[in-house]
Amino acid sequence: MGEIVNLKQAKKRQARERAAAEASANRAKHGRTAVERANDQRAEARRQALLDGARHGPEEACQGKGCQGEGCQEEG
Repeated sequence: MGEIVNLKQAKKRQARERAAAEASANRAKHGRTAVERANDQRAEARRQALLDGARHGPEEACQGKGCQGEGCQEEG
């Protein structure tokens, strides 16, 4: 005779295996390597540095001495 199987447990196990296979396929399809993430992070840091280097505005006019930006009443 065959082995007695609890159908409820068998269905749950089968669903878990199916979900694991789908998750694996999605990781392969959509996943990114550590090198790709590092390159994107490095590019973003470079872009931010470029933007910060080109920044000009009221902060420079008052040298950051408590100026409130537009309409600054500080004399100096």
